[in-house]
Amino acid sequence: MADKMSRTARRNQQKKTPNTKSKKSTKRPLWKTILLSILFVGIAAGIVVGAVGIYWIATAPDLDPDKLDVPLSSVFYDKNGNSFATLGAENRELVRYEELPQVLIDAVIATEDARFFEHSGIDFRRLGGAIMANITDGFGSQGASTITHQVVENFFLSNEKQIKLKVQEQWLALQLERQYSKEEILEMYLNKIFYGDNSYGVAAAAKNYFGITDWDELTLPQAAILAGLPQRPTAYNPYRNPELTAERMDTVLKLMVRHGKITEEEADEARQVDITSLLAEPTDSATPYGAFINRVEEEINEKLPGTDIYSDGLKIHTTIDTSVQDRVEFLLTDSAENPIDYGDEKVQGTIVVLDTKTGAIQGIGGRRNSTRVGDLSYATKKFQPGSTIKPILAYGPAIEYNQMSTYHQILDEPYEVDGKSINNFSRTFSGWVSARTALSKSLNVPTIKLFEEEVDRANAIEFGEKLGLDMPSDLVPSDSLGGGNLLVSPLQLAGAFSVFGNEGIYNEPYAVTSVEFPDGSTVDLRPESEAVIHDYTAYMITDMLKDAITDGTWEAGSLGGLPVAGKTGTTNLGDTAPERWFAGYTTNYTVVSLVGDYQDENGKRIGLPDSVHWTIAQQMFRETILPISEGLETPDFTKPDSVVEVAVERGTNPPELASEFTPASQKVIELFVKGTEPKKTSEKFDRLDPVTGLNATYNEESNSIAVEWSYDTERDVSFVVSASVNDGSMQELSTTEDLSLDISEVEEGASYTIQVVVVSNESSSLTSEPVTTSLTIEAQEEEEETEEDTEEETEPEEEAEEENNEGNIPPVSGLTASYLEDQGFIDVSWTYNGPPASFEVVVNGGQTRTVQSQGIEISGTFTPGETYSITVTPIGQNGANSGVRGETQSTSVTIPQTEEPEDEETSTDEEE
Repeated sequence: MADKMSRTARRNQQKKTPNTKSKKSTKRPLWKTILLSILFVGIAAGIVVGAVGIYWIATAPDLDPDKLDVPLSSVFYDKNGNSFATLGAENRELVRYEELPQVLIDAVIATEDARFFEHSGIDFRRLGGAIMANITDGFGSQGASTITHQVVENFFLSNEKQIKLKVQEQWLALQLERQYSKEEILEMYLNKIFYGDNSYGVAAAAKNYFGITDWDELTLPQAAILAGLPQRPTAYNPYRNPELTAERMDTVLKLMVRHGKITEEEADEARQVDITSLLAEPTDSATPYGAFINRVEEEINEKLPGTDIYSDGLKIHTTIDTSVQDRVEFLLTDSAENPIDYGDEKVQGTIVVLDTKTGAIQGIGGRRNSTRVGDLSYATKKFQPGSTIKPILAYGPAIEYNQMSTYHQILDEPYEVDGKSINNFSRTFSGWVSARTALSKSLNVPTIKLFEEEVDRANAIEFGEKLGLDMPSDLVPSDSLGGGNLLVSPLQLAGAFSVFGNEGIYNEPYAVTSVEFPDGSTVDLRPESEAVIHDYTAYMITDMLKDAITDGTWEAGSLGGLPVAGKTGTTNLGDTAPERWFAGYTTNYTVVSLVGDYQDENGKRIGLPDSVHWTIAQQMFRETILPISEGLETPDFTKPDSVVEVAVERGTNPPELASEFTPASQKVIELFVKGTEPKKTSEKFDRLDPVTGLNATYNEESNSIAVEWSYDTERDVSFVVSASVNDGSMQELSTTEDLSLDISEVEEGASYTIQVVVVSNESSSLTSEPVTTSLTIEAQEEEEETEEDTEEETEPEEEAEEENNEGNIPPVSGLTASYLEDQGFIDVSWTYNGPPASFEVVVNGGQTRTVQSQGIEISGTFTPGETYSITVTPIGQNGANSGVRGETQSTSVTIPQTEEPEDEETSTDEEE
């Protein structure tokens, strides 16, 4: 036990050795520190939030009683800052609360603010639900606005979803409730809001829609319709969308039942009423530039949800060029001065004009003979695009993603897709054609082959989306011809085509530049520009579409020298055409025109009647672009550095460069993406080898010259033999495949130069260098004659020579000319009965050729509808007749005009 210490010893030992563990800790627990930190941050945040809230409340606008009594109109300004319309003061009738029927009050309260008569301006139950929704779904996902809030917002604030404005709105709602009674506030609300169709306030709406001037006549269905309209006055307009109106009315009736305003039986009875039977006859209320204002409303509703252009007292700055808008509306209004004949009063149409560089809407015509804001606008209605879609879904993606050239060869031949034959409009096929020809002529087979075999579907969808189109998730082959699933509006199509004219930069078409609210705040609504495709794609498509104007499907007349690109389009419904399109652009303007939506007596969409000319859309374009471009400099489209022009030899596949010997008629200038142009030069038109051993011998017995030569080649050639006498002009004598030729009836004492040129039988343009030889015919020695004999003989010889020079060369006879369309040349033939002669053939007083034969084939590019004049003059060759010209004979031939050089898309029986 010695090793154990006594209790006393241990206690003394502990006194001597300090034990730090036994001391009480002075540190604060961690949880207390965290709690205090949170409390401090919370207090600080509360102070900051409170201070900010107090500041926002202090800077809130005053409740000006004058503003509560005066309707707030919105003013519209054009591109130059000049006002052109004021909306909000028109067609407004005031109603006092005591005049309102109880059924209308119940419908409005149940729909907009069920506890309106109970709360003090703020519905805290509704506010709590909105706060939770905003936390879970994001700020602005659900509102808690009461009728009092809406009065404050409509009269004093903008309706942007900003915390500042919501705080001010709550504060002002409390102030409004303190200064005015519930009845007065409800009266303000019902007299202020817009009900659609140019109706401001509930009294004007009741009169406009139902013809009601005595409130005792208002029925439950009518009250439900009026209560539901303010949420979406354009969409729920019973004149335009009775089906949507019925759905909205049903919603209001359900709310009235839920809040005990009516019974379920009363609601069911109201639902049985036909909406259209309640409506009064619509009255015209002309408003300047109604279609443009419609577009302004659509944009503001989309970009500033909840903003009301009819009642919010806005200053709306727009892109409209009133001179352009006036022209558009003039062309869509029937009058004796209108140069366009629409052919039928039921045919509808629209014209959209954009600034190519910015996408700003300069003018927009919604429909023919429109007089009302709110009329259905065909500018934003979607249709099948017809062949206007070809550069967007086929040729554009092929250039953008595959770097296809404008020369790219596509075989135009019989072709089937999914067992269905694809036809061109002409019902013929052209063999190998370039992409330029296929697009400018709007050939269907090359287009759908390009789309099916060379363009990736995903790329086509992406390309269309980049150009602002709402692309379907999948494309069918007929989409490449504009007759499939894809639908576009004229406004969308204008935005897409403007990309081609703007070096690949897309601007979403827009009508509003900025909006200023009554509190002085301003919102800029201009969309941002975006480079969406390569500049080489935009330029190469444009260059091909310029050919579509001058050489392709468009023949509506001169465009005054404007550099214009464009594309026609026709939709198909069975064997008929329900819509015709034209989309065209300059560097200044992009214009899209459309006619269609023709309906039979049962309201069914059918094809346009024969009275509507097939060029109607082109006429609309021409009558728009020329006047608005007058006096304005219109630069041509600028070729970017990424594109190179190359002279390609026609018919080479893959493309080869034209050589120095390639005839001009076989050269074509095409565009290539830089770095992809051909490097190899064609050898097809190299010079042929000349003849060798050319020799000419005079045969005195037959008075002729025998010409011989050698030629060692396997090529299929002929030899053109010509001669000149006494250093005169070289005249063609004959074309032969032999290696010799006899020239008869030669002139004694004359010097002959004989020339032989080798010519390819495959192409008359492929020739050799000429080879010549010369000889002089010795004069025969004659017996001496007495001076008397000489004198006697001289006179008759001189008379004979004079006689030869005075008409021995008769004119040709039987001159005819005909155009062989399938072979592409003019066939000219004639007969001749006289001394040896060559024949000078002149076309349209310019192009001249001299031949020995009694016929010629004239090839080249001929303009449909043009008449060509052809003259033939015989020219003597031998003796005294050498160089003597006979009488000229003439004839003419007219190139047939293609009956309707339009394109044909895949038929569809669907109605959109």
